[in-house]
Amino acid sequence: MKNRLLKAGLGAAIVLGMSSVVLAQTPAAPGAQVPAATNKLDSEARGFLTDAAESGHLEIAGSKMALEKSQNAEVKQFAQKMIDDHTKVGQQLEALAKSKGFEPPKDPSLMQTAKLKALGLRDEGFDKAYADEIGVDAHEDAVKLFEKASKEVKDPEVKQFAIETLPSLQQHLQAAKTLQQSVSAKK
Repeated sequence: MKNRLLKAGLGAAIVLGMSSVVLAQTPAAPGAQVPAATNKLDSEARGFLTDAAESGHLEIAGSKMALEKSQNAEVKQFAQKMIDDHTKVGQQLEALAKSKGFEPPKDPSLMQTAKLKALGLRDEGFDKAYADEIGVDAHEDAVKLFEKASKEVKDPEVKQFAIETLPSLQQHLQAAKTLQQSVSAKK
């Protein structure tokens, strides 16, 4: 039953996500004013800031869930560190984005929200799923995102943000892999 609900939820999230992409790509009406502030960043920098913000929101939301659901002190300690660190980085990202006239997302993406809902349905095996999905998988994605931005983004301040944040994300990934091994060993 849970599996069917999960599949239905993921399917709905995909459909909703695709429709929002179509709407986001709809060109402005002829003669409509596009906010000048948005023009301070190219699409690559805006895309990076969007993805980075959503990634941070995913990790914070998943880690808050871990504080509530987990009974494992190691998981709770890791989760609290993720909340603290990603909240701080999120504030820096938001300030940088706003200084460039860009408003970053305030929530995870629709796909990430579906992933969080699926994680929230777990009782048995929650710690392993959290370590796998929020700890390791999300940090692997974030490291790739920040590595790419540190090499390819043209805006010097956005690029510097990516360069300065990357080592912390790499440390998080290593800590997540250690947690993953520890939680897997406790089966």
